[in-house]
Amino acid sequence: MDFILQATAPGTNARAGEITTDHGKIETPVFMPVGTLGSVKAVHQHELRDDIQAQIILGNTYHLYLRPGTEILHKAGGLHRFNGWERPILTDSGGFQVFSLASNRKLTEEGAKFRSHIDGSTHLFTPENVVDIERIIGADIMMALDECPPGTASREYAEKSLGLTQRWLERGWKRYNETEGLYGYRQAYFPIVQGCVYPDLRRRAAEHVASLGADGNAIGGLAVGEPVEKMYEMIEVVNEILPTDKPRYLMGVGTPANILEAIDRGVDMMDCVMPTRNGRNGMLFTAHGIMNMRNKKWADDFSPLQEDGPSYVDRAYTKAYVRHLFIANELLALQIASIHNLAFYLWLTREARAHIMAGDFASWKADMVDRVTRRL
Repeated sequence: MDFILQATAPGTNARAGEITTDHGKIETPVFMPVGTLGSVKAVHQHELRDDIQAQIILGNTYHLYLRPGTEILHKAGGLHRFNGWERPILTDSGGFQVFSLASNRKLTEEGAKFRSHIDGSTHLFTPENVVDIERIIGADIMMALDECPPGTASREYAEKSLGLTQRWLERGWKRYNETEGLYGYRQAYFPIVQGCVYPDLRRRAAEHVASLGADGNAIGGLAVGEPVEKMYEMIEVVNEILPTDKPRYLMGVGTPANILEAIDRGVDMMDCVMPTRNGRNGMLFTAHGIMNMRNKKWADDFSPLQEDGPSYVDRAYTKAYVRHLFIANELLALQIASIHNLAFYLWLTREARAHIMAGDFASWKADMVDRVTRRL
C-alpha cells in the first residue's frame, strides 16, 4: 500500500492525499461506509459504487468470523469475491465488538475470550489468530487486535489496558510479517493508538505505533463516552507524533461536525455507523442541517429532501413522501435514508478535500460546521 501526501491546508493540519491498494486508489480525506457483515445495511453494491461513490467499505472481523465463518469466506476466495465489491475493503479486528460485550468476555494476556451473541458459544481472539482470520477475509487493510477502554476509564485501568494492547500489537505485528495474503494481493496492517483521555498515555502509544513503520496507523478508543473536547484534544496529541507520510485513520467517528474537526486536525480516514443507523431511525443529514423525518412539519412539505446544492438521492423523493414512508414503516424509507446520508457524508469529505487543495479549507470548514449542526 502506498500513500502520497498531495496538499495541506494553510492554518490547519488538514491534508489531502492518495492511498493506492491492489483494489484501487482512495482519495483522502475519505469517509468509509460500514458494512459490518459484508453488507452496508439497506444499500446495494451498485448504489455504493455509482450513486454514493464509495471508494472503500468496511467489514468486521468479529461478525464475519461468526457468520458466515472463515470456512465459507475461504472457499469463496475472500470477502471481495463473496460480496462482489471490487474496490478496497478494510476490516476492524473485532476489538471494539469485544469491548461492547463487556458482560460476555474475559481479557487475558493470551487474548480475548468471548461468548457469541448468536448462540452463546465460546471463542478466543488472540493477536495471532485475528491476523489469520483477516488474511482469510482478505481485506486490503487489516487492523490490529486491541482493547478499547471506555472513555470514562480511570487512569489506572487505561494504563493497564494500554500495556495489554501494546503487547498484543507486538505479537500481531510479528504474525503479520510472518504471513502473506491468500488471494494474490497485498494486505496492509494498521496498529491502533489507545490510551483513553490521558495525553501521556496517548503519546506513549503513538510513539510505540510510529516505531513499527506500518503502512498506516489508526486512532482508536474515542467517541466512547468521553467529552467531545477531549476527543479533539487526543487527536491533536496523537497526530503530533504519528508520521506525516502515512495515512491516519480515526475509528468510529462520528457526526458531520466531528468529521470536519478531525480532518482539521490531520485525520485522513474515518468511519461510523451513524449515517445508516440514524438514517434508519428517520434522521437525515444535509448541507443545511439535520432533519427528523418523523416530525409533523414535513407532512405537507413537497420540496425535495435537498432543495439546492448537492443531491444525494432522486429529487422526486419529497420530504412529505419520505415522512409518509417512515410513519407507514415502509422499507423504502430505510433505503432512501441510508443512501441519502452516506452520499452526504462522502460529499462532505470530497468537498473538504477540494477546499484543502484550493487552500481555503479553514474558512469553508467554519461555515460548514455551523450549518451541519443546525436542527431543521
